[in-house]
Amino acid sequence: MTTAEFIREYRERDIRQLALQATRFPDVDMPYALDQIQGWQIARRKLPKWAACDGVIFPPHLSMEQCSSEPTAQYKLNLAMEWTTLNSELSTQNCRRQQFKTQNSKFKTSTRMTDLTGGFGVDFSFTSCAFTAATYVERNEQLCHIVEHNLPLLGLNNAMVVCADAVEYLSTVEPQTMLFLDPARRDEHGAKTVMLADCTPDVVQLLPQLLEKSRFTMLKLSPMLDWHKAVDDLQGAVREVHIVSVGGECKELLLVLSTVVESELKVYCADLSTASDTSSIFVYTPGSSAPVVNSKLKTQNSKFVHEPNASIMKAGCFDELAAAYGVSPVSRNSHLFLSDEPVEGFPGRSFVVERVTTMNKSELRKALAGIEKANIATRNFPLTVAELRKRLKIKDGGDVYIFATTTAEGEHLLLISRKYR
Repeated sequence: MTTAEFIREYRERDIRQLALQATRFPDVDMPYALDQIQGWQIARRKLPKWAACDGVIFPPHLSMEQCSSEPTAQYKLNLAMEWTTLNSELSTQNCRRQQFKTQNSKFKTSTRMTDLTGGFGVDFSFTSCAFTAATYVERNEQLCHIVEHNLPLLGLNNAMVVCADAVEYLSTVEPQTMLFLDPARRDEHGAKTVMLADCTPDVVQLLPQLLEKSRFTMLKLSPMLDWHKAVDDLQGAVREVHIVSVGGECKELLLVLSTVVESELKVYCADLSTASDTSSIFVYTPGSSAPVVNSKLKTQNSKFVHEPNASIMKAGCFDELAAAYGVSPVSRNSHLFLSDEPVEGFPGRSFVVERVTTMNKSELRKALAGIEKANIATRNFPLTVAELRKRLKIKDGGDVYIFATTTAEGEHLLLISRKYR
């Protein structure tokens, strides 16, 4: 049995068990085979289209865990296509942004992109589809060989692979439609970094070149990064901030930079489903809504409670959210919202409030009667989830949701709810 045959036949097996049986397969390059099987198993979850493509080579485990998932890569493709269309002189009408300046004759009419930090090439394999020509740049020679092998299998014939340092290559690159960077977020000791200036390459230092050599630049950054500070650090060049979540977890922070397009800064809070489409998106202009100080509704009498998704929480756009959907905050720091009627399209989860109780023992006993299991969340509350669960003596799970929070008047309440629809 060859190594390739072994990988195909045993790729759904437990790699630990396979490793113990290595002596049964003397003709198989077992370390390589196990790496490929493990990579395929991760790809089946994160990159189903790649997993379905026979012959694709997967990189070491760390690269697989750190690479984009299919939904986030597809989101970047959609974003690249939109900005490429915006920058086409044939498609300036009906755009949602102001028209771009046309005096930049150094940009050619054919569309071209360069990914300066190619990595495993997942983002590149998607975003490159928006352009007539694309260049993948990566300083790791092994990854370059893997990507050069994989791209034709994925049907990408418009791409060129270059093994080079991002900063050095940028100094030689011709003007592009788009430049893409995913700066490394680990220092020389392997520790994670979240500050923009601590990433490699230093985007702030490269900013003049990026703006000069592209109509727009897309930056993929850590979701832990403070996007407000990143916008400030990039000196007015940021046109859009995209906060992207998948399955309730904030995964990526994308910034679109341009001096060719003139527009107000907009923030996009995208919550993606695992089926690669956008399940919800909330767009706002920072500072466009007046602060909502007092709740219009009394928490004890409200019929619905709404929990914003992870992207909204990361953005911190609670006043804009309340203004857009006509909901009322429980308090300034609760990040929970109330309404008397259902709110269609709310970017998050909505619940029907069945009972509201204080922490008074007799009230609690009455409100929790018959509830043995519940999902508990604390928002602006003096106890942790573990502490509250211990006090309430309720197991985890079930279809009841308990939100523990503090009202604007300083009262500690539990909202006992069930999912709406």
